[in-house]
Amino acid sequence: MISAGAQVIGPGDAIAALPDNGEVRVGAGVIADERLLRTVKAGIPRQTRTGKLWTEGRSKRYIPCVGDNVIGMVIDRHSENLILDIGGPFPAVLNSLAFEGATRRNRPKLGEGDLVYARVTLAHKDVDTELSCTEVSGKAGGYGPLKEGLTINCSSALARRLLAAPPAPVLAALGQTLEYEIAVGQNGCIWIDAPAPASAVLIANAIERSEFLDEDQVKLSIQKLTSRMEA
Repeated sequence: MISAGAQVIGPGDAIAALPDNGEVRVGAGVIADERLLRTVKAGIPRQTRTGKLWTEGRSKRYIPCVGDNVIGMVIDRHSENLILDIGGPFPAVLNSLAFEGATRRNRPKLGEGDLVYARVTLAHKDVDTELSCTEVSGKAGGYGPLKEGLTINCSSALARRLLAAPPAPVLAALGQTLEYEIAVGQNGCIWIDAPAPASAVLIANAIERSEFLDEDQVKLSIQKLTSRMEA
């Protein structure tokens, strides 16, 4: 296991040895090199409860990884696929049938500029990144087109923190006072929808400010923002 107090490491540094059986789950910023796992970017090595290793950094450049949740914008349509910009080195491909219940006669009507919440199913430097708007079971599971709302960009570190369990302090605090929906992509894109545009803007500001604040500071920041909105 990676310790909670792990130090910042740089590209090429070893973070762990490969298990004897050679089976390991790696995420963003980590590769297998002979008998070692090495980071390919500067950051702090992290490990999920399921054992997946990844490197937490503050870069806004996204490198796709299988299993990541991402928010993409449709930039082109083909007969069978949608081409999405997910902030990676190259656009990603989303099959028009990769939605729950989709058929050739019944497919989501998406055009250029529309947003989609999807899951990375294939990520390799030599082929197109592939996406799906269903879970492995075939159910939507929250994936699909995102209507209205607003989007903001953040670092990969903040995005992963917002996706962690239990809920990030900023999301928990906001949920106590405001009604909203949110989708967080590990590509650093966040979609927010609220009954009133002013509430959505407040939520966006609170999330952006939370990155370098502790839990008490987050609560105080949200109190100040809500007080200004009420005034």
